[in-house]
Amino acid sequence: MAESTSLLFNPRTYDPVHFDPETRRLLRATVDWFEARGKRRLIQDYRSRVWLADFLEFAAKEELFATFLTPASAAAGDGDRRWDTARIAALNEIFGFYGLDYWYAWQVTVLGLGPVWQSDNADARERAAGLLAQGEVFAFGLSERTHGADIYSTDMLLEPDADVPGGFRATGSKYYIGNGNAAGLVSVFGRRTDVEGPDGYVFFAADSRHPAYHLRKNVVDSSKFVSEFHLEDYPMAPADVLHTGRAAFDAALNTVNVGKFNLCTASIGICEHAMYEAVTHATNRILYGRPVTAFPHVRRELTDAYVRLVGMKLFSDRAVDYFRSAGPDDRRYLLFNPMTKMKVTTEGEKVIDLMWDVIAAKGFEKDTYFAQAAVEIRGLPKLEGTVHVNLALILKFLRNHLLDPVDHPSVPTRLDAADDAFLFRQGPARGLGSVRFHDWRTAFDAYAEVPNVARFREQADALCAFVETSAPDEEQSRDLDLLLAVGQLFALVVHGQLILEQARLTGLDEELLDELFAVLVRDFSAHAVELHGKDSATEAQQEWALGAVRRPVVDTARSTRIWERVEALAGAYEMAP
Repeated sequence: MAESTSLLFNPRTYDPVHFDPETRRLLRATVDWFEARGKRRLIQDYRSRVWLADFLEFAAKEELFATFLTPASAAAGDGDRRWDTARIAALNEIFGFYGLDYWYAWQVTVLGLGPVWQSDNADARERAAGLLAQGEVFAFGLSERTHGADIYSTDMLLEPDADVPGGFRATGSKYYIGNGNAAGLVSVFGRRTDVEGPDGYVFFAADSRHPAYHLRKNVVDSSKFVSEFHLEDYPMAPADVLHTGRAAFDAALNTVNVGKFNLCTASIGICEHAMYEAVTHATNRILYGRPVTAFPHVRRELTDAYVRLVGMKLFSDRAVDYFRSAGPDDRRYLLFNPMTKMKVTTEGEKVIDLMWDVIAAKGFEKDTYFAQAAVEIRGLPKLEGTVHVNLALILKFLRNHLLDPVDHPSVPTRLDAADDAFLFRQGPARGLGSVRFHDWRTAFDAYAEVPNVARFREQADALCAFVETSAPDEEQSRDLDLLLAVGQLFALVVHGQLILEQARLTGLDEELLDELFAVLVRDFSAHAVELHGKDSATEAQQEWALGAVRRPVVDTARSTRIWERVEALAGAYEMAP
């Protein structure tokens, strides 16, 4: 049992010894707070849609957000306060495990802080650090009801204030703004009425408690307070300005770069809790005189769910290293980041669906975490840009990644207690076509003897040949439906690469890796068949697509042994009542 459960977060055994003492204490204290609250209260709060006052009181008392979300440059010498993506990822997983409402209040605080920590406004940075220390939450005022996140078209208008030199009066509404009901500081994006074009963009700090800030409603039926608010003649002093012009635009995109990374580990946490429930239920359920888990299709579905979840964890853990090691000359994180957002979260949906097919009606019961997980897992692929938006972004890196590698220094595992300062000085949000990558084949070469890794490598090599000989032409490049099918194939190669890199760093056993890549081989084949059926696919592309289909290498004994690991999860964890 120890080997199978050690790959998943288990509150009974969790002890993050790889972190520094204060991080370890805070992570464990957070787990203990939820466990003491108990499953019944957790579900009751979720269903009654109460605001998270008790949780935020705990976080304030422990200075949890202040410790994890204050960069060293604003920490006034407090050595425990830093922006450390590794421990932020660990906390995302814990929040996801207990409920996405808790994660959401934290996540939009991350987003709200992004423009502040990127700003040269020392007073605003000091104010934000002070608010964090007091336990306040933050909000990110970007989206609008009419335009969504189309920041080119913002209707938050800033009129110069004749009574305050350098000041403005802001009027306009924002929509889908988490924590808009309680944020001590809201980072708001708008545009000046006296300046045309990008030079007129402004990011400024607003206070949700100001009389000119009008909270209209929570636009969702949830404890997550996803607000609509309206500013009416809101007085904005020069001290409130965070960014102007193109820098304001860059701050918006770079903030999303930082924030969207959090979705993958939240998805992992949701799947882990649901998996304990699902496997325990299926193991104890007798149907036609036999345990449900005696049926071959049930074993396959639960095994597929388990190895997909392991793959999610391996990819996300390795992506942390690239995020933390990024710099002006190494921006590989700009590919791996939308991959965590798009690929890991959609894998999470598959994991839940596979388990739900097994437990069936049990997944609707009101006293289960699973019923909550089945709803919440759907949100993560749709936040911080849809799957389609992030797939389109991933495609920008396809040719450089697959066909034109360069030498890069090896990136180590990054669990050190360091401040990830580069994330708040990423620079202009452009130039994606110039980002270069190390050779993806190296990760595959290290596992060439693993049958399904070798089989998947055949498909990856075939994709390279496709890009060189049958890539979409100029007309097809306007067919986003076709391009997205190609993007799914490319995403699988990147997914497999980082899984293999992390497997090598952690010594993951090859049998588990083989079972995981059997699933990826099937996925690649399915997306190739999808490409074959696209309306605009040429005859050469159709022929390539069918030629890329592979059957995984079947090893019944291997699959049986992996199933035994899954079965060992039964009873390994159940939340206290």
